[in-house]
Amino acid sequence: MRHRVHGRKLGRTSSHRKALFRNQLVALFTHDRIITTVCKAKELRPIAERMVTMARTGTLAARRRVAVMVPDKAVAKRLFDDIAPRFADRPGGYTRIMRLGRRHGDNAELAIIEFVDYELADHQDEGEKSSKKGSFLDRAKGMFGGGAAAADATGADAEGVEAESADAADESVEAAAPAEESSAVEPAADEAADVADEGEEPKTT
Repeated sequence: MRHRVHGRKLGRTSSHRKALFRNQLVALFTHDRIITTVCKAKELRPIAERMVTMARTGTLAARRRVAVMVPDKAVAKRLFDDIAPRFADRPGGYTRIMRLGRRHGDNAELAIIEFVDYELADHQDEGEKSSKKGSFLDRAKGMFGGGAAAADATGADAEGVEAESADAADESVEAAAPAEESSAVEPAADEAADVADEGEEPKTT
């Protein structure tokens, strides 16, 4: 029985597991959201929130404790100067986990772990910003090129193809019309010539 045994080993040794969480913390504090498996996200969440809570104090001891798990100085500085002040009035619960479904290959269940104040529009280019905010699930699927944005783009492409085909059809009709008129004029001219030939009587000498 597993009495008083908490945490997941994740198929790794303790040193490998600690290195994994270090790398994930650096990525999370850099991009404000990462994609990983559900098990890793559940294990990473309490560690990340503990780091943010320590960063809120801003003391030298907190910086030294954070430096153990976040070795990148630039990322640690961003944690203290940018991320921690955003949650100054929030008593915990800085992150959320959204499930994405299962991964092809090993069938592992994927999830997004991100800060609760994460806004997708703030991390997009000016040309990619959309007027609709969308739900959390649509925003999550948007990371894989799906969601409402992809559907709108697909519909726009379909409309563009239909418009191009309609224009091509109009051009073919316009091109065929002069040809029909010329072909209609030529038989008429031939008939007039035949009538003229029949009307002339042969001259006798």
